[in-house]
Amino acid sequence: MSVLFIALLADAQEWMKVYRNYANEAWAIPLQIGQFSEFEFVDDETTLRGYTLKKDSTELLVPFSVEYLDSITFANGLTDEEKGHNRYRVFTLHVTTEGEAPIVEKETWIPCYFSLDGKGEYSDYSGTGRIRGRGNSSWKYYKKKPYKFKLDTKSKLLGLDKAKNWNLLSNYRDVTDMMNVFAFETARWMGMPNTNHTRFVEVFLNGEYVGVYQLTEKIEIGKNRVNIDEVGGVLMSFDKDDGPELSPEATDNFWSEVYSLPMCVKEPEDLSTAKMDSIREDFAVLERAVQSRDYALVDSLMDIPSFISILQLHEFLYNVEIDAPRSLYMYKDKGGKYTFGPVWDWDAAYDFDWSNWTENHTYFSDYKELIYGKDPVKATGASYHINKFFRDMFGCKEFVAQYKKAWSDVSDSIYVRNWAEIQKYIDEMNKGAYDRDVKAWPLEMTTGGWWGWGGETTTFVPSEEVEKMKTWLQRRKNYLDGIIANYPEEEEEVVTIEAPVVTVKDGAIYVTATMDFSGGYSQGYRININESDVTGLLGGNPSSLQPLDADGEVGWNTAAGRYGAWFDEYGDTNEWGWSHVYIESDELYSWKYGCHPDNCKAGDKHTVTMQYQRGSKTVNVIVTFTIK
Repeated sequence: MSVLFIALLADAQEWMKVYRNYANEAWAIPLQIGQFSEFEFVDDETTLRGYTLKKDSTELLVPFSVEYLDSITFANGLTDEEKGHNRYRVFTLHVTTEGEAPIVEKETWIPCYFSLDGKGEYSDYSGTGRIRGRGNSSWKYYKKKPYKFKLDTKSKLLGLDKAKNWNLLSNYRDVTDMMNVFAFETARWMGMPNTNHTRFVEVFLNGEYVGVYQLTEKIEIGKNRVNIDEVGGVLMSFDKDDGPELSPEATDNFWSEVYSLPMCVKEPEDLSTAKMDSIREDFAVLERAVQSRDYALVDSLMDIPSFISILQLHEFLYNVEIDAPRSLYMYKDKGGKYTFGPVWDWDAAYDFDWSNWTENHTYFSDYKELIYGKDPVKATGASYHINKFFRDMFGCKEFVAQYKKAWSDVSDSIYVRNWAEIQKYIDEMNKGAYDRDVKAWPLEMTTGGWWGWGGETTTFVPSEEVEKMKTWLQRRKNYLDGIIANYPEEEEEVVTIEAPVVTVKDGAIYVTATMDFSGGYSQGYRININESDVTGLLGGNPSSLQPLDADGEVGWNTAAGRYGAWFDEYGDTNEWGWSHVYIESDELYSWKYGCHPDNCKAGDKHTVTMQYQRGSKTVNVIVTFTIK
């Protein structure tokens, strides 16, 4: 190939497209010419490189292997008004990092150049920015990595409103690629504000095809995002990962005062301690209103329709991460009400099989499991005992009536209408994107066998999983029609659970705590031990925290956390099925607790003991639980 040009002329056309070959197809890489100072071939003519000038140096960007180059064309760019606007298409995004540096972590931003082919539906885009990894389990455990990127200039991408911050979701666990999309489409149709949009893109990273990604907005405060006051408003999430238990060093999180929910303040950032305290205290006002089941009071503080919509969407799609909880957003404008949304992260929904979850891709097995149960306030028949903040209002007759009406209003269309939207994405993905993505990231799972030998290997095919998803949603919707229609509407007596009382005497720490029987595994308070009390009694920081049996001997941790145990009726540590109450936590000084709803009853009283240890010194923490 001969050198087509070295320097660009001032009167060159607005856009240039470099075409490369991959999988027997030509892929356009649109480049806005004015952003470059020159193009050249390297000495051995294997690579075409574009340069863009920075203030102090020349930055090397956009390398194209000549082996894949097909042609170069020039054209005038068209406005979005002149495009087709088929948002269901699968577009193409080329990302070239500075020096072709790999993206290997979530903390470091890497300078890069973006080239986005709108394929005649939307305007092309090219420009500079930064990129890094994102996500929690999806980044840590899965081969196909998700990314977050930031443009240097606010820009519209594929018809979406101008912004700098964007996400590329890998959806690796989701063979259909449609689980987030269905949730987003349904939430927007249900009227939930600020809901994210979807554009599918096939991504090339430094010239290598890395698969199909879901391009969507970052959840943040902004004119084109969560449009609330940047100073007086607050955007936060119910999130175990970003909360105080799993992110104890962070300064943007807290345990809520009434229901002990893990809260993370996303924005504003860099809040003072006084402002964080103010946010926590203000949220506690809402918590106490919910706990009282006072409909009028809750309605004055929270947007009840958004609360109902988020609860119904979680149940409909069986998103069990509300149990943690994780990725559940809420915002409040200055002088406004608490409002749920935007919705986020739905690849743990659709009856995901959590056994061997880091390698698993199995969904859609059972459409009859319930998050809230047949009687949500009591969690009767529930697969999970989620925090009572999400269930207590079902003890209010007026709330249940509104909940039933809201479901009746959407029931006829919630599956039919939104699956019709999803089918449009699927039809476009079936034009080759599914095949290329599966080839790049073959999805297989081996079950059975013995010590890694033998077993049956399942290869997941998108078309087969799409059909399973469609059938599951149909059956799920029909099943919930009967369940929700039969929710009890009787007013439930409010059980007031006071915060645990902690006292120190005779070289030990004593705790008196009450539990709500209907709270089951998820109670509304935590036992918070004063760190200075422990260090004062031990003469320093503890080296361990262990459960004790009734005879004072060290027991065994049968709870899910790092510290704690399930305790039976005698105060001994025991297996879950035989026990009555539990303590568990990953923190030394703040413990969750709950009761086994099948083994306990109102009026029960249990005394259990935890022990701090530092060398040969020990401090007992004696906890007496009364179940109401």
